[in-house]
Amino acid sequence: MEKLIVSSDTARMLQLGHPWVIADATTRRWPKSLQPGQLVRLVDPQGGHLATALLDPTDRVAARVIDRQPLSQLSPDWIAERLQRALALRQTQLDLDGTDAWRLANAEGDGFPGLTVDRYGDYLMLQAFTRAWDSRIDLLANQLEKLLRPQGIYLKHRPQQTRKLESRGGLPQNKLLRGKAIGRKLSVLENGLIFWVDLDQGLHTGLFMDQRENRRDLMARCRGKRILNLFSFTGAFSVASAAAGARQVTSVDASATYLKWAEENFSANRLNPKTHRFISGDCFKVLEELDAAGEQYDIVLMDPPSFSTTRKSRFTTRGGTSDLVTTALSLLADDGLLITSSNHQKVDIAEYLKELRRGALAAGVDLQVLQLRGQGGDFPYTVGFPEGRYLKYVISRKGLKYTALSG
Repeated sequence: MEKLIVSSDTARMLQLGHPWVIADATTRRWPKSLQPGQLVRLVDPQGGHLATALLDPTDRVAARVIDRQPLSQLSPDWIAERLQRALALRQTQLDLDGTDAWRLANAEGDGFPGLTVDRYGDYLMLQAFTRAWDSRIDLLANQLEKLLRPQGIYLKHRPQQTRKLESRGGLPQNKLLRGKAIGRKLSVLENGLIFWVDLDQGLHTGLFMDQRENRRDLMARCRGKRILNLFSFTGAFSVASAAAGARQVTSVDASATYLKWAEENFSANRLNPKTHRFISGDCFKVLEELDAAGEQYDIVLMDPPSFSTTRKSRFTTRGGTSDLVTTALSLLADDGLLITSSNHQKVDIAEYLKELRRGALAAGVDLQVLQLRGQGGDFPYTVGFPEGRYLKYVISRKGLKYTALSG
């Protein structure tokens, strides 16, 4: 097996439990003959063993740790043991009653770096974030069939240039590896509610499962309340609110297609879409219009993408969040809840709270943080991999208004 030297800084990170080797001057000196998917041993500059890794020399993450011990191959037994361990975690530590859509293997968090496995009812979806897994996809599919006996298994290669791909309309077609194609949307259960998902095409299936436990938390807070859901996507938070007894739910998204999908999710749960509001448009502009109309809400929820572009505006988590918060607070009733969320991996919780602070200062109100939450337990991460804690979900109460004191 090829032994590859990493820099002293990288060696230190690996010793601290980080699973990545980021391309640098040292990796550029690795042999040019190396191939994606090759199993290699990583060693420090003195030749000491660090880890066994999967290689992808063309990627920014040039190697991903697969095992801390020397490993000669990824055998069927090795794959099966990792999958069984991941499944046992979900079966014994999580409350999945009324839920058949959840993550079985969460990449680095479950020892499958650069690869995830999601369950959608009787179907499975493999997502590969690196070409390092290409030669072992059939091996994975074999073990998944033995373990769960799904009706079908899909494969999705996640492109590195997601935003560029979306802007060009080049959404990837997902590949059916095993079983029978669905050919239509599939209904799945989450917290006892029905949601439609699409496994056949597109970057997103229509349900962000990492928010499942946060939606359950919201359901306990919204009976009789007026809810404003910004960047509502296919309406999972909106459906959860309405099903839990919200007085009215207003869903806002730039995509009319996603709003139509949201209405289908309402109907699937015997919730009349006509008793709620669906507004297609840029969220900043809609917020201004709602504010001008004197609208007030008891809970304002915003879960924007890390990056979003419409014809009239461009949103980024850094900077854009504070402007959203300022405008949203003017629509929020006194003592109302502002629930903000971000999945931007490169923005940590401290930086994110600063964005909320900037927004609150501009609005002239205090924000009381009631709870900090993240992704559900089926999206675990190791303590040595802070990037794995990507989801930030902050529940705040609109506090007292104030006027800045003059000198």
